Amino acid sequence: MSATPPEPVTGFDDLDLDWLRARGSVKWHRPGPRVLPAWVADMDFPTPPAVVAALREAVSRRDLGYPDWPEGSPLRRAFSQRMVDRYGWAATADRVREQTDLIQCLQLVLHLATGAGDAVAVQTPNYPPFLATLTTMNRRAVPIPMRDSAEGWCMDLAALDTAVAESACKALVLVNPHNPTGRVHTRAELEEIAAIARRHDLLVISDEIHAELTYDSHRHIPFASLSPDAARRTVTLTSATKAFNLAAIRCALTHYGPDRLLALRDAQPPDLYGAVSPLGVVATEAAWRDGDAWQRDLLSVLDRNRRRVHQVLSTRLPQVRHHIPEATYLAWFDTRPLGLTEPPVERVLKEGNVLLDGGSPFGLDADGFLRLNFATSHDVLEDILTGLVQALRPERI
Repeated sequence: MSATPPEPVTGFDDLDLDWLRARGSVKWHRPGPRVLPAWVADMDFPTPPAVVAALREAVSRRDLGYPDWPEGSPLRRAFSQRMVDRYGWAATADRVREQTDLIQCLQLVLHLATGAGDAVAVQTPNYPPFLATLTTMNRRAVPIPMRDSAEGWCMDLAALDTAVAESACKALVLVNPHNPTGRVHTRAELEEIAAIARRHDLLVISDEIHAELTYDSHRHIPFASLSPDAARRTVTLTSATKAFNLAAIRCALTHYGPDRLLALRDAQPPDLYGAVSPLGVVATEAAWRDGDAWQRDLLSVLDRNRRRVHQVLSTRLPQVRHHIPEATYLAWFDTRPLGLTEPPVERVLKEGNVLLDGGSPFGLDADGFLRLNFATSHDVLEDILTGLVQALRPERI
């Protein structure tokens, strides 16, 4: 461990615990006053100043009536431009549709493109609401376990090919960057997935909400940008909410590659799935237009924090298996070598007063794993790690 703490980063490291505990968000409110939360994937940092200024300006006009968007919100063009600027992907603006939440985006696509009992391939472990969606919508989840290799987490592409063929999958839910492992799939891996999708005529539903939280030496590649065939069979889901900490604005986007699916979407009653709030559009536009400097500072803090988590796990809990994430602000690690006699989430809460996520909600073989959200200040993270080590150190087990 470092002998001297790093210099604080203004706006990111000067978080006040009383301010955090007074927030109404589920992350800090639900666990109670004596618990440090590092579970749900919200960051602890204040809203970016550019977003606050844009929202204040919008409210100050006292004009919150119906917006005049005959051809969709301005986010369609903003999304298209951001994809070109960031990734060189010419995502057509008129194929973008707004929704209030990424999970709603997924559910709508599954509703339109698949039917009850249809098989859908999905990486495991995975974001629990995605797995729960497949269950509640009566889609047959075909798990594609991520492999824990010496080089890190990766998809078993041969297993994907076999499982898709044997189960006659209609779609693949691809989470890239991956939640919870933090894996960023390489171009070669994505091209092999695209070949499998082409071979089996798969719809690819690509969740790319963590794309802008990718660390240096890794590069996010939109799946739809791989080739014309990939573009025609891919639906891309994204939002500014993860990379700018804006979950409450309830604003997400779906880019439809398949013509038939876009036509089905547009044939739905226009208000059946709700409409995005104009303030959500204002916040997203401001984040994408004026938030890049804030995001660069954010990534430097998250990079420091991910390295600190890895350092503590490696030195203080060496039996715990962990790969430093390539993206996201989530660390995923395996406590099974410790031989715990109770679920690790319960153990860490009881013995360390720290609430993490983990276990069976993340899918098959996730028992014994923990997910730690490190998007917080240096001091709060140190307290979280102290509680984690206190709960899991071998002499206490």
